[in-house]
Amino acid sequence: MTSTYYEDEPTGDGERELDARAAFRRLLPFLREHRRPLFVCLALLTGATLLSLAWPWLIQRAIDGPIQGQLELPAAERVFGSLLLIGCAVLLIQGATLILQYLQRVKLERVGQNIMLTLRTRLFEHILGLDISFFDKHPVGRLMARVESDTESLRLLFTNTVVLVVGDLLMMIGIWSVLFYKHPRLAGAIFVFFPVIAVSIWIFHKLTTHRFLVVRRRMADVTASLTEFIHGISIVQIFHRGDYARRRVYRANERKFSEDAYVNIAVCIFFNLLFLIEFIKIGLVLLLGGLWHVSPGVIVLFILLIWKEFDPIARTADQLGSFQKGIAGARRIFALLDVAPTLHEPEAPLRWTGLREGIRFENVWFSYANDGNWVLRDVNFEIPAGRRIALAGVTGGGKSTIINLLLRLYDPQRGRILVDGLDIRRIPTADLRRRFALVLQDILLFPGTVAENISLEAPEITAEQLAAAAQTVDAEAFIRKLPEGYQAEVSEKGANLSRGERQLLSFARALVVNPDLLILDEATSSIDPETERRIQVSLKRLMAGRTSLVIAHRLSTILDVDQILVLRDGAIVERGIHRELLLKNGYYAKLFQLQFSPRNGEPPDSGDLEPAAAVAAAVPGDSDRATDRVGSRGGGETRHPAGAENRRGDCGPPDQEKGALGHAG
Repeated sequence: MTSTYYEDEPTGDGERELDARAAFRRLLPFLREHRRPLFVCLALLTGATLLSLAWPWLIQRAIDGPIQGQLELPAAERVFGSLLLIGCAVLLIQGATLILQYLQRVKLERVGQNIMLTLRTRLFEHILGLDISFFDKHPVGRLMARVESDTESLRLLFTNTVVLVVGDLLMMIGIWSVLFYKHPRLAGAIFVFFPVIAVSIWIFHKLTTHRFLVVRRRMADVTASLTEFIHGISIVQIFHRGDYARRRVYRANERKFSEDAYVNIAVCIFFNLLFLIEFIKIGLVLLLGGLWHVSPGVIVLFILLIWKEFDPIARTADQLGSFQKGIAGARRIFALLDVAPTLHEPEAPLRWTGLREGIRFENVWFSYANDGNWVLRDVNFEIPAGRRIALAGVTGGGKSTIINLLLRLYDPQRGRILVDGLDIRRIPTADLRRRFALVLQDILLFPGTVAENISLEAPEITAEQLAAAAQTVDAEAFIRKLPEGYQAEVSEKGANLSRGERQLLSFARALVVNPDLLILDEATSSIDPETERRIQVSLKRLMAGRTSLVIAHRLSTILDVDQILVLRDGAIVERGIHRELLLKNGYYAKLFQLQFSPRNGEPPDSGDLEPAAAVAAAVPGDSDRATDRVGSRGGGETRHPAGAENRRGDCGPPDQEKGALGHAG
């Protein structure tokens, strides 16, 4: 539905504007690929047009020949055998015309569908290769309109508009050729109405084209209002907002009605005007035919062809809007295809076989708009292989941006990012990303089976690997309870699974590819404490012995990582393990105290944080011993920082961060 809003809009930001002539030239190669079937379609169309003009001529011959001749004879001597032959010929001609039109239609539809398949495939492949920054500026509805509405407009342009216009042009040429051949003087008398019809079509088109566009947009508004309130029916009913919903939908319908009424009245006036002109022409033929002693057969021929002329004229007026819409769709399609990615694959790619030493950010500066509004400022840190590093800080600090840059969804304006000493810009993007696994806070599941959502249909993943990954993160227990197990269907966005079950599937998806680096972006942010405790067990299994980068707003989830990097306004202001950062009593300690401070004069709930963290927060004087227990929780030893000294950037006002990973960390 969202694509309806964008199907008639101009090209978007960053897209090169094309004129209609340039867009049509870009379409010619697609037509050349199918020139043979197109020539066949043209031949069939010409044949059908000629045959459709043959039967009025036969009727004229019948009236002026056998019928008039037989009527002059006495009734007993009349013989109508020749009329029977002419009638059979008319039936055969009509049958042959329908067959030719059917063959032409089927063949042309195949050509149109093949062209659209080629265009849609090319469009989707092109969209897949565009940078994430492109999607920041272009709504999903706009891209859906390009792939769906615009290509459909082009298909209709090829299969309907063009063939109808060409066929009607041939029909008009044939009609007037026959009329002028049969009686030039009478044909010239009614031809004076042709400029009147042409001007009427032009005026109708000028007055209604933009109104048709407004009607489509008003219809989209009605659909949007209905969708909005039906999806939110529970809120509407709970908060007694039925009257408000009715008023909104009524106003949307009222606006559509007013525009629709104007268009329908204009259409009614225009087509009735065409009917009136046709009747005036018929009356003139009868009047002048009688004055000029034109034969009855020729008069009937003129009347039949005048009625036959009405359909091409009406279709031409109707198809002008479709023709403009098709050309506009072609312009937008090719404008999108001309958008070049800003992130380029390396010309001399380096071979990277996997993470061995670690990852290093060196003096990284980054701005999404490349306008000096820095989201990251001189960021330096390392992720040694096998270590667990956490990013902490408030929203807008730059945490998610670090992940965006690490996955090379964007390139930094300054500095570089190294993996095992290699600049990631020198490594093929596919080789880089296939060694990383990302678990987002917003879990995305696709319609399909549980197995397909874990493996994403990667052919190299076996059923045994898939089951092992699910078992490791404790997802197999609930999968086995599903009616069809791994073949159970997942509904849209995983609505038939609980939040915790969806999270476990995302863990299994990350583990099954055996990543060199595991990235967790607030993986437990929207889960209740009880579910979080169960998932934390799976999370520890997932991270065991694996290089990990964790984004966390819940500081209780990163108490035992090897190093915590604290970001503020795009710069790393503190780094260390949990105990050291608390003892510094700096920015991290303030965040920790804010998150776990007593409420209403009472100490925090035991469910709010891990026991050792509760001791550290509630008893600051004993924080050293408490956090020692945190470091040894689970049998591990207390770890020390892997990074260098603290770095503080030049912090200005917080920047609102954006990017491929949703809201900024």
